[in-house]
Parts: sequence; structure tokens; C-alpha cells
Amino acid sequence: MNRWYQISNADDIPSPALLFYTDRIEENIRRMIRIAGGVERLRPHVKTHKSADVVKLHLAQGITKFKCATIAEAEMVASCGAAEVLLAYQPVGPNVPRLCELIRRMPQTRFATVVDDEGALRTLSEIASRKKVKVEVLLDVDCGQRRTGIGFRARALELYKLICSLPGLNAGGLHAYDGHIHDKDVKARAAAHHEAFMPVVLLRGLITEPDLPCPRIVTGGTPTFPFCAQWPDVECSPGTCVLWDWGYSTILPDLDFLHAAVLLTRVVSKPTANRLCLDLGHKAVASEMPHPRVHFLDLPDANPVAHNEEHLVLETPRANEFPVGAVLYGIPWHVCPTVALHAEAMAVKDGRADAHWSIAARARRLSI
Repeated sequence: MNRWYQISNADDIPSPALLFYTDRIEENIRRMIRIAGGVERLRPHVKTHKSADVVKLHLAQGITKFKCATIAEAEMVASCGAAEVLLAYQPVGPNVPRLCELIRRMPQTRFATVVDDEGALRTLSEIASRKKVKVEVLLDVDCGQRRTGIGFRARALELYKLICSLPGLNAGGLHAYDGHIHDKDVKARAAAHHEAFMPVVLLRGLITEPDLPCPRIVTGGTPTFPFCAQWPDVECSPGTCVLWDWGYSTILPDLDFLHAAVLLTRVVSKPTANRLCLDLGHKAVASEMPHPRVHFLDLPDANPVAHNEEHLVLETPRANEFPVGAVLYGIPWHVCPTVALHAEAMAVKDGRADAHWSIAARARRLSI
């Protein structure tokens, strides 16, 4: 059995701990580049890892454009020297002047954001003009998720024309996220993506016909990444595949990425003969999904029976094999919110976890 996840200095690592396996992250980035067909086609989402050290691994392989969900993530990526950062979250309230201040303070990075609402767009224009900055704006198009974005038939072209006309703004193209598509069957997933993306293609045609600028289309997440890559002149924005998790490896077996984030936990109590209590509560692993929330690599058939703030209780007929203090390694079902629960990850290289990597952008605010 290949126990790639086992580290030689586990006795030195307080639990629960998040481990990042650097060689596997680097290999996942290489696989992302191969699928996309080149670094220029990639704009990876950083919400999965929120780490400057992981951004630097992307930069080392030539990726210079990124996508993010918060002002803190945008600032973190720009501080690494990224050329372009897209805030894929419509700025409202204080986040509008914060974005403008970010543009003012970090002119070496080209920032952009998305909008789907006329009022939000006009507010962005007013504040950008007042602060004497230019904000690049992509129209956020709803391609079926019904979460954010403007519908293709609901004034999309008119709103895009408004982006082109308002002061303080530059039209940056279109953004569309099809996060509702994650069919296990590859053909069904491909067909669903194609159907969802066609309105975006049609809208681009309507925009460019009167010679309006549409510099780019940024689209997709991890499940539809291979299909997005087949469209010409599209920037792909996968995120989860850089770390990979048990949920996507179960739902999307066709995607060949390596698990690169693992939770190290310990048995803290054995309340009954067939129960193990671990120090892996809600505060250490994402709990928004039903069980199993963690796949234990040395105990794959364990049955979770209780999950609380600090504890995860498993039932297993193999409980006698794991004394109090024993280490277990688990892959989270949903890695993105799991990472956000940890202030740092221990970077694993050559079987040892020696480097402390800050998950800095889990904070809502860095300096701006």
C-alpha cells in the first residue's frame, strides 16, 4: 500500500492539523496547464487554498492571472506579484471603496470585478470616478445556477452597454460560473455545460456586433474545466483541483488530479470498545455536508456517529488497532471551507512537514 500521506515527523505536529503536499500541488498545476492548453488560458480561483505560498507555486509555472472571491484574497494575490486579479463577487457597501483603494495602492496589478446590477454598477462608477481610478468590469451572466448573474434575456446587452459608457469603468468582457453542473456521467456533464454556455456565446456575438469591446470570457469551475478548455478565447477558472478533495474525486472520477491536502488528527478518547473519538470537530473540517465529511485513508470503512465543535466520533470494528494518541490521516469531502478553518497549513516535502504556510486570506481584511 502506498502511504504517500504519512509523514515522518507526525509526533512533532499538534493536531488537528492541515497538511499541504507541495509536490502534489505542483503536479496538479501541471495537469491544469495541460488541460487548459497553456498558461494563458488559465485564471485559477484562489478561494480553495487562500495561501500566498500556493499562489507562488502557480507563478513559478507561468500562471499570472487569478480569480478570487474577497478583497483580502485579491490583496494577497497581488502582493505575490500576480499580473491580473479578478474579483468574481459583485462589490457592494464598503467593498466598493476598498476595491478602488486596492487599485490605487497596487498599480502593478491589473484588477477587475464583476457586476450584474445597474445600481451596483452606478455606485461603482461614482466611487471610482471620485477616487480617480479605473475599474475594469465584467458582466456576470447567469448560466443556470440562479445564484448570481444577469439572465441572457434580462437586459444583459443594455447593462453591458452601460458598463462601456459610465465614467471610471472599462468594459472587461463576460463572466459566467456553471457551478450547478457536476454530473458524474461525463457525457451528461458535457452536454449540460454546452447548454449553459451557449447564451454566453450568443451574448458575446451581440456585444461585438456593434463593435463594443469584449476582451475576455472567464468561465467555469473544476467540474466543467475540461469542457471550458475546448472553447476558443476563453479563460478557465478551476479552483478545487489544485488541492483536490474526496467529494470531487468521488463525483468526478474522470478528472485526474492528486489529493494534496490532508487532515492529521488523533484519537483522544475510546468511549466504547468500537468507538474512536478524534480531535477533528466542526472547527477543523467543513461540516456543511452530510457525512462522510472526511475519508480516513487508514480506516476507510469507519462510520461517523457524532460530530461536535471539537470532536468527531467514529464507530469501527477495528477500534482496538488505534490506541489513544494514534494518528489518523483524512481527506476532507469539501476542501475549500475546510482550509478556511485553519490559520496555517504545514507544507510536506520529502515526507516531512517542516514549513508553516499561512492561510492569510481566510481573514476578511488584510490591510485594506
